[in-house]
Amino acid sequence: MGTPSKWARRFRLSSCRCPQSPGPILPVNERIVLPIPGIGTCGGWLVKRRELTTYRTHHRKVGSMKIGIIGAGNIGGNLTRRLTALGHDVSVANSRGPQTLTALAEETGATPVTAAEAARGAQVVVVTVPLKAVPLLPSGFLAEAAEGAVVIDTGNYYPQQRDGRIGAIEDGLPESRWTEQQIGHPVIKAFNGTYAQDILDNGRPKGSPGRQALPVAGDDAAAKQVVRDLIDELGFDTVDAGSLDESWHQQPGTPVYGHQGDAEAVTKALAAASPERTAEWRA
Repeated sequence: MGTPSKWARRFRLSSCRCPQSPGPILPVNERIVLPIPGIGTCGGWLVKRRELTTYRTHHRKVGSMKIGIIGAGNIGGNLTRRLTALGHDVSVANSRGPQTLTALAEETGATPVTAAEAARGAQVVVVTVPLKAVPLLPSGFLAEAAEGAVVIDTGNYYPQQRDGRIGAIEDGLPESRWTEQQIGHPVIKAFNGTYAQDILDNGRPKGSPGRQALPVAGDDAAAKQVVRDLIDELGFDTVDAGSLDESWHQQPGTPVYGHQGDAEAVTKALAAASPERTAEWRA
């Protein structure tokens, strides 16, 4: 990449890709960290950071929220990128400590925190850690979350590949119901079968033909709607996958797992699921 002055001379920058601001802009990879003071990326386009608020206002659906993300792997990292670009106040944590999240924080503007602090004041908390790590989350980590906070569980049970045997899940308890029991708070299951790269690349405006859909399961209708609205803002349709007890319809090995189809295709895939785990997904 050249020096900031070379970038400034080479590219003519505009504020955003909104219809209200149709000037020339440069498409870029959102994960690039640009060495240009005052320049960032939004929606895959190079923009002036001071004008990101304009972009976010034009594309706002659910209103700016305080969101805590626990887990900065592929899903957690890309959700951090997209949600900060949409104007949400994001705190992000991992198991190694906030000092290891400096690059992600500089890239996105998210606040690096400890896992114990991530939910503080948060209206939405995303738990995106390996299932085997869920019982290791700090005790009471949700105690200081905002009243009525919605918790999203993105987890999957990988007994052979990562998590080891979890008896209750082997005996038929849905994965997210197990997670709910571990953390002592209702959860909404979403993003568990979504490719991390899709979160960056596949978002489309509402009404776009073939817009990718994500299944969402949970017991609380209001909390589920918060999650569905947030996913819509990220650029994806959603399909109501039923209660948390029915969330096995979207676990690893089911037809919808890794599905990139639209709402109609995802609905059919959910209906075709079997509660019987295949050998690959059993301990």
